Amino acid sequence: MDDNIFLQAYQVSRKDRQKSNGHKPLLIWFTGLSGSGKSTIANAVETKLFQEGIKTYCLDGDNIRKGINSDLTFSPADRNENMRRIGEIANLMLDAGLVTLAAFVSPYKKDRLKIKNIVKDVNFVEVYINTSIEECENRDVKGLYKKARAGEIKNMTGISAPYEAPDYPDIEILTEFETVDEAVVRIIDYIMPKL
Repeated sequence: MDDNIFLQAYQVSRKDRQKSNGHKPLLIWFTGLSGSGKSTIANAVETKLFQEGIKTYCLDGDNIRKGINSDLTFSPADRNENMRRIGEIANLMLDAGLVTLAAFVSPYKKDRLKIKNIVKDVNFVEVYINTSIEECENRDVKGLYKKARAGEIKNMTGISAPYEAPDYPDIEILTEFETVDEAVVRIIDYIMPKL
């Protein structure tokens, strides 16, 4: 089948889009347990970047799972496919010249590495939203931990499925000790020189 697929060459290039936008594209990958604060912090960072005139787009785990990945479960194989698709979507966003913020539990190191390889490491910033399982369960903003503890949810990361924390994230946010505003400042300070 690959013999019958040909990549289309476009007249407007990634460099053209970058020049028009006035900044480089970048993927900021937020990883952490459910309820850790990934989406909250990603949204706050995007708001700040948008106010600065940076072209952005935010990809969120629940939104993707309700759309393009609605056919996937939370089995290890489907989690892998979820990440593969998201990596390809993020790569298209980078090609469009956008600073893309991706907030996903993304529990497996190998999947995060795969995404980093898809978009190239120079375009990838890993932000580990480090929140203890106890704090995530206390927050339980979606009621998922309660359901998982009751056996209503299978393969819940941190309960019945593993979470592999990054060994060397570019930024680690300790949400039990840092405010959202403090996290945003640290992330913005780190990424602005890359844009």
